[in-house]
Amino acid sequence: MAVDTARGGGAAGASPGGTAGPPRAADGGAAAGHGGCACTDCPHGVREGRRRALAEFRRRHDELAAGGGVPAALAHSPGASRQWVSDELTQAAHTVAERTRAEADFRLGALWRRTATAVWGAVALLLAGQAVTAALGAGWTTGRTAGLVAALAGAAALTAAARLHRARGGVLAPVIGEDNRLSTSRAVAAVWVLLASYSVLVLAVGLAAAPGSDARARLLAGPDLERGAGLLTVLALSCAAAVAAQRTVALRVRAQRLQKVRADRPRAADLLTDDSGRGSFTDVQYVLVSGVAAVFAAVRLARRPGELPDLPWGLALLVAISAVTYLAGKYAEGGRPVILSVVRSREVGDLDAPIRTGDDIEIRGSGFVPPGAEAPDRLARTTVRIGAVHVHVPLVPVAGGFANPADAVLTVPVPVEVEPGRVEVQVITAAGVETNRYPIDVLD
Repeated sequence: MAVDTARGGGAAGASPGGTAGPPRAADGGAAAGHGGCACTDCPHGVREGRRRALAEFRRRHDELAAGGGVPAALAHSPGASRQWVSDELTQAAHTVAERTRAEADFRLGALWRRTATAVWGAVALLLAGQAVTAALGAGWTTGRTAGLVAALAGAAALTAAARLHRARGGVLAPVIGEDNRLSTSRAVAAVWVLLASYSVLVLAVGLAAAPGSDARARLLAGPDLERGAGLLTVLALSCAAAVAAQRTVALRVRAQRLQKVRADRPRAADLLTDDSGRGSFTDVQYVLVSGVAAVFAAVRLARRPGELPDLPWGLALLVAISAVTYLAGKYAEGGRPVILSVVRSREVGDLDAPIRTGDDIEIRGSGFVPPGAEAPDRLARTTVRIGAVHVHVPLVPVAGGFANPADAVLTVPVPVEVEPGRVEVQVITAAGVETNRYPIDVLD
């Protein structure tokens, strides 16, 4: 086989635990080459361009992983053929990444209409629910009118905000983090902000609509906030948790204690998963507990629209514990990548020998592939500094993914430009984080 897969930090069996496979087309690549819109300024054309790029990358990856497609002039040299294969896949991966980013921009630009539609859909559901309860209960009341008027005012404000931030996701713009993912802490805080604001607005509209001098006196005196102490406490805790989480992540990234890779586009699953797409316990429990408490407060508001929701202190304490757990998880996640050892890569039949220029070295450690950097174009950014020479880690395709680079093992050649003697090896990940320096001896 022309592609030297045995040197890629292990055989194909090591790949599933290390890096993800190539991206798969949503339609299996079947429709990639059958016409379709080719415009670059419309959603259909951008989507079709991404599908074609995905299908082409998949075809190329599978061909090279099977040992085909390598020029005959390079087939005699495992190192040269491996580098050629890596360059070919890197170029194709960059094309896929460009198409993916273009599609993500179109999706994000069109998201504001969907968010605005969802807001007005919620108002329609509220109206339908009030109509049903009014028909089954004591009829239409001032509280129902206040709730509907407050919902209409809030929906109008959110629609205007969505229009203003239409290039950043509309209503979702404030809850999208710097890494282009939906932020769990911001989303939870936004829910409590909206609930508290809606509660105060309902109370104000109800007081304004109430007849009589007593109602006007209560309006001038302001709403009774003592009943909503629990709600306001949870609101303050959630907002503080959002700010603290943002600050914690920023400090850890700057200190190279946490690796962050920008996502292609925000997804709803970001609220419950980590950067690599795996379910996160701290995120799930925070969303679950906060969601239950918010539903409880909303029910209290529906039963008593004339006052702020009375959130029990026990439930507020539960939300506080959940927020602390979430922040502790933010502080504990990640870690700096580290090199544990560097050895000479040995093929079957080779004699044991010291490291010389031209040899392959196997770098063992952890954290070489940051969460969210499993895409081929980001894997290709992984670099190893050997002395003063920067070596790009070659992509080694295998069935279902890549054998190199992997999260725990990297295999790179020692260039002839490396000066013999003691040199230091250092890995630079796709997130730009540098590992510790590991010394090795290179013989002439």
